[in-house]
Amino acid sequence: MHQQPVIIEAAINGLTKRERNPHVPIDPEEIRTDALACFDAGASIVHAHNHDISLRGRDAADAYRVVWGPVLAARPEVLWYPTLTSSPDAAGKLEHIEMLVADGLLRFGPFDPGSTNLGAPGPDGLPVGGVYANSYADIRYAFELFERISIGPALAVYEPGFLRTILTYHHAGKLPTGSMVKLYFGGEWGLTARGRGVTFGLPPTEHALLAYLDLLDGTRIPWSVSVWGGDLMATPVARLALERGGHLHVGLEEHFDPDRKPTNAELVHEAVDLCERVGRSVATTADTLSILGMPVVR
Repeated sequence: MHQQPVIIEAAINGLTKRERNPHVPIDPEEIRTDALACFDAGASIVHAHNHDISLRGRDAADAYRVVWGPVLAARPEVLWYPTLTSSPDAAGKLEHIEMLVADGLLRFGPFDPGSTNLGAPGPDGLPVGGVYANSYADIRYAFELFERISIGPALAVYEPGFLRTILTYHHAGKLPTGSMVKLYFGGEWGLTARGRGVTFGLPPTEHALLAYLDLLDGTRIPWSVSVWGGDLMATPVARLALERGGHLHVGLEEHFDPDRKPTNAELVHEAVDLCERVGRSVATTADTLSILGMPVVR
């Protein structure tokens, strides 16, 4: 795994607003242009929200089609995936995924297999926020759906318990084909970047990554690292991940620096540069599909 090409994923917008980074793409044309720039810079997967996260079902699928239909018409080989909707149940969260697959626009999909608190500092500096919940029944539904519609899942790990659930499916032989584990580390500014000190999960340190790798040891499940509310490249996690056979997840969905406002393409270029310094090549789309065990579209 140490010699595998590196999958670079660019998560280009999420809930990031322009006041956080003026370069974040929001409208369809911006998203399309930014996605293509990231592919050109070296990303083999792009993750993007549409312009309105409140959309569900067919409305959400149609909004994604506006962006990705033209992209895939020009570059049918590229890999991308949307976000979940705000529906309270797994079927609602994933309905648009099934529609996009049926429309021939999607080979990869998201799910967050666990629950955690997500928040920001309140007026007194103490945590306020809400519970982000995906039950075991939701997880079962999602995994069975991914297998049925034959797409690979991008599995976000906010906390170690998320990974233990994934590993339970792996050891039972029920982890969907094409699964990729995304290890999310909580940076100094947390998920919302509205203040320091309120975050989630493990910090982006060497020992935190090694703890996750202890859990993953012997599984050969592909994994990547990202820092939410910080700068992945400014932590020891990025280089260590490459040295240990991992991959990189960058982009303005998670990146935050109060002083530096890069573009998504700049963040991808930084990831490519680090790969070169460590001595690992950057994955093409074909490489990525091979690493994930997914069929190459001819």
